[in-house]
Amino acid sequence: MSLTLLYEDEHLVAIDKPPGLLVHRTQLAAHEDEAALQRLRDQLGRPVWPVHRLDRGTSGVLLFALSSEVASLLGAMFERGQMHKRYLALVRGWPRDAQGLIDHPLARDPELPSTGQPLLEAQTRWRVLDRRDWPLATDPRFSTTRVALLEAEPLQGRRHQIRRHLKHIAHPILGDATHGKGPLNRAVATFLGTQRLWLHAHRLVFTHPLLGTEVALEAVPADAWGPVPPAAAAR
Repeated sequence: MSLTLLYEDEHLVAIDKPPGLLVHRTQLAAHEDEAALQRLRDQLGRPVWPVHRLDRGTSGVLLFALSSEVASLLGAMFERGQMHKRYLALVRGWPRDAQGLIDHPLARDPELPSTGQPLLEAQTRWRVLDRRDWPLATDPRFSTTRVALLEAEPLQGRRHQIRRHLKHIAHPILGDATHGKGPLNRAVATFLGTQRLWLHAHRLVFTHPLLGTEVALEAVPADAWGPVPPAAAAR
């Protein structure tokens, strides 16, 4: 299956990564034959270099370099916070406020206990795009389930930063097996007819490291996300 190309020039290429696809093969998923890097390499007929990562379950904008030199330049831009990223997330419940900033340090490795690990600075801006009330009973006290569509902007690139931060404010992302609730995730998967992590890399904006022009990449979410207000794409 061909990957959808969002942008391509002689230096870099961006794709719309489908949910469930690894960025590249790892020892932790040695049984998986499919990964975005290998599929894109075969599709273009040339080597490609990943410059950032998305969780396997996350869909959306994924950027690759077409040389090791450009990969180094782009990687440094991610490290310096020169890549402006915006995500969409479907979360449990309705946040009380319309927007906010989560300022909560995170341990470097989310797979290990936080105790004993150094805590790294981490902030995520968020705002509510839509509030939904689904005809789905997941709590015996209520006949419906409240869900919010959020736009999230991580100011750093800590591993699982958005997932961990939204759990911290008690609005975990739907479909998050690590930070969410299993019974709710299973009910939502049945209700929507698909099982996935409801996190989507919607926009990535940066200055081209060689051409000096602004590159604005956008991956339109699939129909299963429901209506996304136009304001989310305009910012």
